Amino acid sequence: MKALIKLGGTLLDAPELRANLAGQIAAQARRGIQITVVHGGGKQMTRYLAERGIESRFVNGLRVTTAETMDAVLKVLAGSVNQELVAALIAAGVRAVGLSGVDGNLVEAEQMDPALGMVGRVKRAHPELLDLLISQRYLPVVGCVAGGPDGRMYNVNADQMAAACAAAWRADRLVFLTDIAGVLDAAGLVQPVLSAEECQRLIATGVVTGGMQAKLNAAAAALDAGVDEIEIAPGASPDVLARLFDGELAGTKIVRAARVTSHD
Repeated sequence: MKALIKLGGTLLDAPELRANLAGQIAAQARRGIQITVVHGGGKQMTRYLAERGIESRFVNGLRVTTAETMDAVLKVLAGSVNQELVAALIAAGVRAVGLSGVDGNLVEAEQMDPALGMVGRVKRAHPELLDLLISQRYLPVVGCVAGGPDGRMYNVNADQMAAACAAAWRADRLVFLTDIAGVLDAAGLVQPVLSAEECQRLIATGVVTGGMQAKLNAAAAALDAGVDEIEIAPGASPDVLARLFDGELAGTKIVRAARVTSHD
């Protein structure tokens, strides 16, 4: 089985959580699951910029990325955050390799909107480098920076990056590990299973916004591109990956269509 795992939020920021998840990922890799990790690092980015007196501005959940901000993206997302995660995975016993979407032309992007600066929309992903590394028993760890055909680099939403890589790599499973329990309804209750249509309804009615909206849109794109299983699960929950890969529901599972109950 091929699984793409996306990590973000405080899961990357807290050393003990990072080490715990690295151990869980290593355990699943030892079971024979082929794994690629895609990560964000928005909290670390905001902190890094604030320490330098640079205000973070967001439009529809996307960070406005100036030339100065892009330099920070490279230093933090493709640099320290990526290497801290690689080091944790190596300590857990897997041969992790740090990459960004720029490496090997893994992910191509184009400018999304001039008002957002160097924020990129994924055009296509090329999974050959992932296949090459995994065939040699390495575990790719991809930071959410992508390249353009003109040599420019772009800050890409990590959920979009994960969906694009999962689809191109033909992953069987895409797992978003997050800071929260799953997708919540209007009453604040976790929804164990949601169809793509139900996800769009939650967005349209304003129940889901911001970061979770980005995840649901990315999940819908991955489903459309052929990824069969998608979960949005709480990364800090004990043994969450083992439970998910053993078939347990943890968080929210996203499916193509609502299940129809037969009355025959």
